[in-house]
Amino acid sequence: MSKQKLVIFDTTLRDGEQSPGASMTKDEKVRIAKMLEKMRVDVIEAGFAIASEGDFKAVKAVADVVKDSTVCSLARAVDADIDRAGEALKGANSSRIHTFIATSPIHMKYKLQMEPEKVLERAIRSVKRARQYTDNVEFSLEDGSRSEFDFMCRITEAAINAGAQTINVPDTVGYGEPEEYGAMFKRLIENVPNSDKAIFSTHCHNDLGLAVANSLAAVMNGVRQVECTINGLGERAGNAALEEIVMAVRTRRDVFPVETNIVTEHIVGTSRLVSGITGFPVQPNKAIVGANAFAHESGIHQDGVLKHRETYEIMKAEDVGWNTNKIVLGKHSGRAAVKARFEELNITFDTQEQLNQVFERFKALADKKHEIFDEDLQRLVSEATEQVTETYGLAYLNVASRTGEVPQAEITLNVKGNELVASATGSGPVDAAYKAIETIVKSRTDLLLYSVNAITKGTESQGEVTVRLEFEGHIVNGVGSDTDIVVASVKAYLNALNLLEAGASRSHPQHGV
Repeated sequence: MSKQKLVIFDTTLRDGEQSPGASMTKDEKVRIAKMLEKMRVDVIEAGFAIASEGDFKAVKAVADVVKDSTVCSLARAVDADIDRAGEALKGANSSRIHTFIATSPIHMKYKLQMEPEKVLERAIRSVKRARQYTDNVEFSLEDGSRSEFDFMCRITEAAINAGAQTINVPDTVGYGEPEEYGAMFKRLIENVPNSDKAIFSTHCHNDLGLAVANSLAAVMNGVRQVECTINGLGERAGNAALEEIVMAVRTRRDVFPVETNIVTEHIVGTSRLVSGITGFPVQPNKAIVGANAFAHESGIHQDGVLKHRETYEIMKAEDVGWNTNKIVLGKHSGRAAVKARFEELNITFDTQEQLNQVFERFKALADKKHEIFDEDLQRLVSEATEQVTETYGLAYLNVASRTGEVPQAEITLNVKGNELVASATGSGPVDAAYKAIETIVKSRTDLLLYSVNAITKGTESQGEVTVRLEFEGHIVNGVGSDTDIVVASVKAYLNALNLLEAGASRSHPQHGV
């Protein structure tokens, strides 16, 4: 049986960054977009161009760089939104404008305060206006899963007649149930006279943990585009996870009548990149990309896998980017070996200088730990590309933590060429170090998040620390790694402070909309 194409529409850069604290800078969006393009994602929703000047510049930057994927900007059914999206997408090799308006009775009455006929008029007008900028227009019925069916049919037919090539009926508040949600699409496609002239799309939120199930139910009932995010990132409980959608379709070819173009070997690398940039760690038992996704603790399971992998594994770890040969490099490894391993991990460098910088970091790490893992290499690249102008640099750190005594920290910071020293006590060594830093910098920030993750296994592993600081409504995520967890914590805190000083702070992506 021939398979139909399932369009993968990734909205990590738009809906994904609406998670509090997950907002991304322009350069970070470009880095992720390049990975999505390498993964052969069909449509990359780069942002909400009208939301802010920063979001406009990010959409434009992605549109100018990405050549093999369609770049999309979100726009309300408002002329100014659509015009701003069209302007941001001018440089795109392939562009799409995604315009939307709420269609459920509760949204139309309380949020829009508009009668259904006015909503219908606005939808038609917005699609026609978007067509002035691109032939590729998507129209979404916001809160579609709670909309009245007859009105859904009317506005869908009208949007298609106005020129929409894709019709998205999202489960905006995660209210849907798979059987009900799938049946809604089947009925809609059967009842809209011109449904054959558009691709139908699903966009599901995970409030009840059903986002992936609802999306796949929609696919089984005629939907041929799924909107999703890396790691399931997104507002509230998140969105349908791209990796789960793609691997479900691929693994259960006997069930799903569709196939994707996704190069699955890039899934884990992209997952790690998104996690590092947003500061949202992936839970160990997360499907596909979690550290335990292909681990076997049970003796019965281990015995079965050793005898025949398929007894307990329905996918190959290598197919999604996990590498079975974890231990590859050490302090005696040369530049050529390091470069070759990066190439195997699908990591390339634009210049020789970039490779040299990462190699120097590799050598410094190799002096601290005996074996370098793939995860260490990923972190080295992230550190090299995330560098900002250092207002605050760590020159010296001494912490003392003894049973029954109050922990103390003494720190020396390089601040714009001057060395400043401070000491403090705290409830623990990290708390003491942070208080010592604040004695010098007096940042007046609020610490919203402190998260520690081991990059690899074992006591020799690097610890990766993420801190989220807030200052007057602006948020930064700082990341630091080291084999010493207190040093990693200080690096992360200083990284966040440097981002604030460099003006890389992030307000909510839809601030002011």
